[in-house]
Amino acid sequence: MARKKTKKENIEILDRLMLLHPNAHCELEHSSAFELLIATILSAQCTDVRVNIVTSELFKKYNTPEAFKSLPIKTIENEIKTCGLYKSKAQKIKDTSLMICEEFDGNVPDNLDDLVKLPGVGRKTAGVVLSNAFNVPAIAVDTHVFRVSNRIGIVKENTPEKTEFALMKAIPKDRWTHSHHLLIFHGRRICKARKPECENCNITEYCNFFKSNI
Repeated sequence: MARKKTKKENIEILDRLMLLHPNAHCELEHSSAFELLIATILSAQCTDVRVNIVTSELFKKYNTPEAFKSLPIKTIENEIKTCGLYKSKAQKIKDTSLMICEEFDGNVPDNLDDLVKLPGVGRKTAGVVLSNAFNVPAIAVDTHVFRVSNRIGIVKENTPEKTEFALMKAIPKDRWTHSHHLLIFHGRRICKARKPECENCNITEYCNFFKSNI
């Protein structure tokens, strides 16, 4: 049975991924914590590329919770329609904006407990906002982080939440945020869901998936 990696091995894996993806960063374009929050809500089952296309126009018109809370729901739906799941996302954006205004003085919360109180905000979205907008160490587990970290064997878990907590133990805290970006970049560019490009990967000697398929 394939084993989980040691902390030393995990650091070596991350160091190699840094060589492969030296520009790993948050690809959701934003200029404030609120814009990042909205972009992350929109990114559910949608590519960052599509979200950036939508928000490049959306944020020119509305980019504060005060602006969004006053919009008719149909207006928000029309603005974000091409992101998919637009009806539920529009409602979450409006409700979240209202709560930020009424309970947090118009400011996006800078802590996990308050962020996850917002409609449509779970641990993943909260982690993205905390780590990228407030420089709070976090490992947000999206589909790429979940797939890649378990494929390699950094962790061995069956849910995103369990994966998050396991990664927090497996990786030094000062590397949590960058590890999130590295695993996403690797998942999007190399370790793809249906056909991973193992021939272009520089960590195959550590990878449980690769070893089990050679």
